[in-house]
Amino acid sequence: MKTPSVAPAAVSQTTPQIITLSGCWTALGLGAHAQDLVLRPATAQALLAVDASGIEALDTAGAWALHTLLAGPRGDGAMLSLRGLPTEFSALLETVRQHAMAQAHEAVPAVLAAPSVWENTGRGAVSALAQFLAMLSFVGESAQALVVWLQHPSRIRWRAVLFNLRSAGFDALAIVGLLSFLLGVVVAYQGADQLRQYGANIFVADLVGLSMLREFAPLITAIIVAGRSGSAYAAQIGTMAVTEEIDAMRTLGLSPQELLVLPKMLALVIALPLLTVFADAMGILGGMVMAKTQLGVGFGEFLDRLVKAVSITSYLVGIGKAPVFAAIIVVVGCFQGFRTQGGADSVGRQTTRSVVQSIFLVIVADALFSVAFSLLDM
Repeated sequence: MKTPSVAPAAVSQTTPQIITLSGCWTALGLGAHAQDLVLRPATAQALLAVDASGIEALDTAGAWALHTLLAGPRGDGAMLSLRGLPTEFSALLETVRQHAMAQAHEAVPAVLAAPSVWENTGRGAVSALAQFLAMLSFVGESAQALVVWLQHPSRIRWRAVLFNLRSAGFDALAIVGLLSFLLGVVVAYQGADQLRQYGANIFVADLVGLSMLREFAPLITAIIVAGRSGSAYAAQIGTMAVTEEIDAMRTLGLSPQELLVLPKMLALVIALPLLTVFADAMGILGGMVMAKTQLGVGFGEFLDRLVKAVSITSYLVGIGKAPVFAAIIVVVGCFQGFRTQGGADSVGRQTTRSVVQSIFLVIVADALFSVAFSLLDM
C-alpha cells in the first residue's frame, strides 16, 4: 500500500511586497526543510504581507512554523501581515500563537520591587500573629490531654516523667550550682567597694540574699534549663516530626501530647523549683565566701544578718516563679519541635527559635512578676 502523496510546503515571492505559501504545512509536508522555509524571508527588506491562500493542510507543526515566520526577526523591523488563510486553519494558528506568548511570558523573569519597610513590618506582624495563634492552639491541646490525665491517672507515664526528671533536674545540678556560686561571688564583689566606703560591710548579706533569692537564682536557673533542656525538647520532637514518628503516633490513635509533652511538663515543674532552691544555696555560699575575703564578714555574722534581712515572703517569691518558668520552657520547646518541617536544617532552626523564645518569654514573665509584686507590696 502506497503512502498518499503530500504536496511539500513551499514559499515563493510573487512580488517584492508579498510572499505566497503553498502546499501542505504539516510535519510531513515541511520535512527537514522547515527552518529554511521560515528563515528565508527574514533577509528580504520589502516584504509586507504573506499570502496563505495556497495552504492545503495545516497541523500543529505547520502552525508553529507559520507563527515563527510571521514573528521572526526582520532586518528593517517591519511586521508581516497574514492574509488569505483558510478559515478552518485560523483557530489552530491562534492557539499556537497564544501558547507561544504564554511561554515567552514565563521565560522572562518578573522584576519585583524590593519590599518596603512597611511591607516587611506587616509580614512580620502577620507571621507573629499566626505563630501566636498556633501556640494558643497547642496550649489548648495540651490542656485537654492534661484533663484526660487527671481523669485517668493510670495513663500517666511515670517512667517518662522520672527519666525527664533526671535529665532536666539531677543532670543540671552541676552547671546550675557552678553558675549560681559565681553569680553570688560577682554580686558580693561588685557591692563590696561601695559598702566598704560607708562602713556597711554587714549589709552585703542583704544585697546578696535579696538579689539571689528573689531574682537572680530563679532567673539564671530558668535560662540555663531553657538552653539545656528546652533545646533538647525541640530537637527530639523535631527529629520525630521529620522522620514521621509523630504522624505514626496519630495513626495509631496515640496522643503526642500525652506521650511527649505532659511527661516533660510534669518533670520540669517539679525539677525547676528544686534547682532554684539549690541555686539559692550556692549563690548565698558564693556571697559568703566573697564577703569573708573582701569585707571580713564571717560566715556566722553573714547568716545572722541574712535571716533578718530576707523574709520568708521574699524566699517564696523566688520559688513561686520557677513553675511558671518551667511551663514556659516546656511549651515553647515542644511547640517549636512540632512545627519542624523538611529536613535536618529545619530541626536546627526550630531548636534555635525555641531557645531564643524561651529565654525572651522567661525574662518577660520575670518582669511582669516584678511589677505585680510591687503593686501587691510583696
